[in-house]
Amino acid sequence: MPPIAPAIVFIGGGPRSAGVLERLAANKPDLFDGPVSIHVVEPHEPGSGRIWRYDQTPGLLLNSMAADITMFTDGSVACDGPALDGPGLASWASGVLDGSIRDVPPFEPHILAQLRALGPDSFPTRQLQSKYLEWFFRRAVAALEPDATVTVHRDTATAVEHCSPEARDAQEKHDGGPRYRVRLASGGELEADLVVYSLGHTSSKPDPESARLSDFAARHAGFHVAPSYTTDVDYSAVAPGQDVLVSGMGLAFVDLLVLLFEGRGGRFEERPDGGLDYVPSGTEPRLWAGSRRGVPYHSKIFSTLRGEPVGPPRYFTAAAVESLLETHDELDFRTHLWPLIAKDAGYAYYRELFTGYPERTRGGWDAFEQRFDSLDWYSREREELVEAAVPDPALRLDLEVLDQPFSGCAFADHAAVQRAVANYIERDLRLRTEPDHSETLALFTALLRVYMELGRLVPQERLNARSQQAVHGWWHGFFSFVDSGPPPHRLREMLALHRAGFLQFLGPGMWIRPDEASGRFVAGSFQSPVVVDAAAYIEARLPAPSVSGSANPALTDLHDAGWGTEQRLLTADGPHSTGKLLVSGSHEILAPDGGRQAGLFAIGPWTSGWGAGAFARPGTNAAPFRENDALARRLFAELSAIRVQPCRPSNPQLAGLLTKGTS
Repeated sequence: MPPIAPAIVFIGGGPRSAGVLERLAANKPDLFDGPVSIHVVEPHEPGSGRIWRYDQTPGLLLNSMAADITMFTDGSVACDGPALDGPGLASWASGVLDGSIRDVPPFEPHILAQLRALGPDSFPTRQLQSKYLEWFFRRAVAALEPDATVTVHRDTATAVEHCSPEARDAQEKHDGGPRYRVRLASGGELEADLVVYSLGHTSSKPDPESARLSDFAARHAGFHVAPSYTTDVDYSAVAPGQDVLVSGMGLAFVDLLVLLFEGRGGRFEERPDGGLDYVPSGTEPRLWAGSRRGVPYHSKIFSTLRGEPVGPPRYFTAAAVESLLETHDELDFRTHLWPLIAKDAGYAYYRELFTGYPERTRGGWDAFEQRFDSLDWYSREREELVEAAVPDPALRLDLEVLDQPFSGCAFADHAAVQRAVANYIERDLRLRTEPDHSETLALFTALLRVYMELGRLVPQERLNARSQQAVHGWWHGFFSFVDSGPPPHRLREMLALHRAGFLQFLGPGMWIRPDEASGRFVAGSFQSPVVVDAAAYIEARLPAPSVSGSANPALTDLHDAGWGTEQRLLTADGPHSTGKLLVSGSHEILAPDGGRQAGLFAIGPWTSGWGAGAFARPGTNAAPFRENDALARRLFAELSAIRVQPCRPSNPQLAGLLTKGTS
């Protein structure tokens, strides 16, 4: 039989897969001369996938402005492949309206209305974003033609297995027939030389504690929601007027408010003083919300820099990291890296304060900068420099207070908690939406740039175990808290719900337990005497990554077959699993013994790679685009080393289907 085109199967067809396809198209002319067969297995619409699918509540928004969203690898991206810029979401919307972008299907009237209303500083709906992502996917597919064929299978991958003993034995030689067979829920099979697991945020089976709480709720006619993607949950069992305990005040909490209030017919009305009033529908529950910090994520920023532009990182640089790597066998995030990151954040913040608001400082920026350069962030001399130069203590940057705003506070009663949290939200809105506090924008930008650079500059294998925990845990959480919060009007809505009596705050250090005697959940705060009980409890957060506990059949199969394993770190407290799939720096799936699984790759937030989303701000040298380009080039290198021959399927009746690449 004549040779057939080598095949790549993508398990998952959301925006991350679309980004890799775009990079395959950009790199193919230089790296691979010949046909390629690409299969994308995705039960939802390709491009948007499950998380960004169209069929969500129209009130759900992105947490980024339209001008800050692109899927294109622009000239700022430091990658080996060619940069091919294209329209971000805002430009795409304009192009659709003026007819310069024509390869779009007819849109529903409400989507057309959203396109007309969209501006660069608008927060688009997830429905509108789905249309942009699906357009981008189709564009990437078109760019691959005619040498590469892309077949979409609206199906779910359930398992990956060796295509034949000969293929298994020949893996390391890159010889013989296709390596793998991908089984689909429909009963179909796909042959693959390379398999890329690109699944985005996946669901997990409840962990033991969440399972225990669900069992408690079931036994006592209560209601419990384990960590999950908010829009996948049916909240109809939550009755009007019912008290509901909620742990978590991040982005999942914001979505929950939309679904339980506006989603049930309530609405917000502007007040003359610029605030909001909530007009209830009569179907609302009453929420009691708390978290570790006790406050919601910081608002997105509506301001422009007044002072000198924020440049690239000044202290957290390639040279600084290289010097650390030469000096230390292992790097410690808190000891070696965080002080440089903190100093970069402080430098940007104070530069904007000095050059944009000189009346708020003493002395000139040049003298401050020269002295600041020579001092460690965590030094008394640096603190004294700031105290002398910034008279108002409220304008001095304290990153520890920013991270834990109520640390050390003890609240006397419930009213004290309500005042503290409400005042905190109001202050955050002032700092981030009024025009005279652009130092917060400088801080935002500095942290974003470091976040995008960390994975490029620091080899993950050179971090000690404690630091890898810190990067995936504390650092990601801190960055999200400061830089990845909701649109400002969502915080205004929280205040309106609070004033209307539908949202009460439990405060920081929230705890919760099931009480068998009463059959209810009991919750409180370690920093407050208030205790509340309710029959309903919602854990408003995404599930922690867990390959062993994944609800995705392909990941479960990968783990159970022993082909993939969770990343395990040896900490001072003993072995610790991050729950993430262990991959190499080239996104190869690694076996439990650390060996590479030839031809199997994985990318996304549930892998041990750095992980940085699927789309990004234009002009930021975005980490996901760098990763997409590197993976695409690696896939072509792998294909170039393979001599492809046909493989006899285990089920002869499927031979025709497999040869055609359909399911």
